[in-house]
Amino acid sequence: MVCSMVKKGVVAATLGAGALYLAFGTLAPSYVRTAFHKGRDVVKSSVPPQFDIDRARDEIASLEPAIRDNIELLARSEVDVEYLEREIASVETNLAAEKKAIVAMRESLDTGDFRLAGRVSYTADEIKGDLARRLDHYRNVTRTLEEKQATLKIKQKAVTAAHQQLKNMAAQKKALLAKLDGIEARLKMIEATQATSEFNFDDSALARAKRTVAELDKRLDEMARFAELEGRFSESGSTVVVEPGRDVIKEIDAEFGAPEGDSTLKTTDKSL
Repeated sequence: MVCSMVKKGVVAATLGAGALYLAFGTLAPSYVRTAFHKGRDVVKSSVPPQFDIDRARDEIASLEPAIRDNIELLARSEVDVEYLEREIASVETNLAAEKKAIVAMRESLDTGDFRLAGRVSYTADEIKGDLARRLDHYRNVTRTLEEKQATLKIKQKAVTAAHQQLKNMAAQKKALLAKLDGIEARLKMIEATQATSEFNFDDSALARAKRTVAELDKRLDEMARFAELEGRFSESGSTVVVEPGRDVIKEIDAEFGAPEGDSTLKTTDKSL
């Protein structure tokens, strides 16, 4: 079953490669590479910037375990250096005492006083044998001390370098976070600008509304003016014929009262 699927896959790949070769000839690999890069660019450009910002924050945060591990290693190294320094100091003290004893024994050979401790006396050969043993031991310990001192220098340099590396890593981490915060703030500003620009007010629609309102206002003014003129000219534009024998003036005076000092009315009354 698996072999059959593998064979089908190989055949499909072969047919696909053959189709590309027939379509593009020797340029087929170039087209494939170009299509791959184009597709990768399209996928990358479709990823939101905030996603990349979050991804960068995760990558920066992933540095923390490595920093802590190195801090732990540095702490152990510093303790090792301190213990080695104390050990070297102890060896140096012992060597100094050993050297003092060897020198004293050497001087005893010149003075002839071979009593090293208490009342026990030793021969010159016994003193020389003890001196030989002590000198060999002194030399061996001195070589060991030199090795320890060399090791101490290496460890001290490693601790100093580790301190500097941790300091640089912490500074770079801080700088990356600060830069990332700036990038995120800039992204927020760009998004805010884009959100503002999405409100596309139609100025032409506003202009049409203003024009309609102005035309309506003008139309109402025209209607009001027409009504005013119509009332004015309707009252005085037509001539009314007074019936024969009708005294309109007398009717008005009788209705509203005659005006004072009206000579016409008095003359009329006298004539009557």
